[in-house]
Amino acid sequence: MAKRTFPGNMFPLWTVVVAVVVSASISGRFAEYRRAFHVTVAGSGPPVLLVPGLATTGEVWDPTVARLQDRYELHVVTLAGFGGPDALGEPFLPRVASAIVEYVDERRLERPVLVGHSLGGFLAFLAASEAPGGFGGVVAVDGVPFLPALANPAATPESHTEQAAAMRRLYDSMTSEQFLIQTRMALSSMITDPADVERAGKWAARADPGAVGTAIAEMMTTDLRKRSGRINAPVLLIGALGASPAPMRGSFRDAYRAQVAAVPNASVVFAERAKHFVMLDDPAFFFPVLESFLLRVSTAGSTPADGEGGYR
Repeated sequence: MAKRTFPGNMFPLWTVVVAVVVSASISGRFAEYRRAFHVTVAGSGPPVLLVPGLATTGEVWDPTVARLQDRYELHVVTLAGFGGPDALGEPFLPRVASAIVEYVDERRLERPVLVGHSLGGFLAFLAASEAPGGFGGVVAVDGVPFLPALANPAATPESHTEQAAAMRRLYDSMTSEQFLIQTRMALSSMITDPADVERAGKWAARADPGAVGTAIAEMMTTDLRKRSGRINAPVLLIGALGASPAPMRGSFRDAYRAQVAAVPNASVVFAERAKHFVMLDDPAFFFPVLESFLLRVSTAGSTPADGEGGYR
């Protein structure tokens, strides 16, 4: 099915005319999202937003789009500085989250499900907590409300302020070549198949190192765990354990569960074989889990069955 792209202010002429005639303020009201990301739309059905992770374009969701486009309308995001519009600068993540909410409002999407990978998962928690009634569900694919606490439960934003500043300075100082060398090394620990590592490296080649550093620093110093308690839609957190040593997996399971302890309707499932890019590493696990969640939340007023709404 052909994709429809809305990368800037490419809207049908009648939309622009109506906006100008009705009120000049309307055309500027949603300008933020056009600076924050590009969107490609495919398929038809209930709306789903797909947000990629750090230094990754929306192409990471291509297999997901191919799988779901016969049943869902998929809005695939590519973030500013990561192959989308030019980098936003600081603050980055709060502006993107607000832009996601604005996009949903402008497009009149009826309680879409927000699916994010890694950094995209963090953004999903941030956007859904900003507009608790605006989303039908949230799926975070190895993305959490406060990343440092996965490794250290005692971590706080204050305890990571200096490290975050150093990280920002490091990425600001990198050349494109240095950034790609470091990123490819990191990707090889996050993805199993070398062909997928190569693909992800090509996506990273489109990223602005400074934008990556800003995003990392903001994630390190922003704790959304309590704020996520505002989310009244079902939330599914998928934790990736494939890169974790077997003796440590129990503590990692506890750490993932603690991330969403404040969320009223949260489920946590674990991809035992997949590394960080779960949808690439283990699609046989990922797709049934995602499809089951989408089917459940698409039923208005549905209540999770035993074993689905609690921690697993």
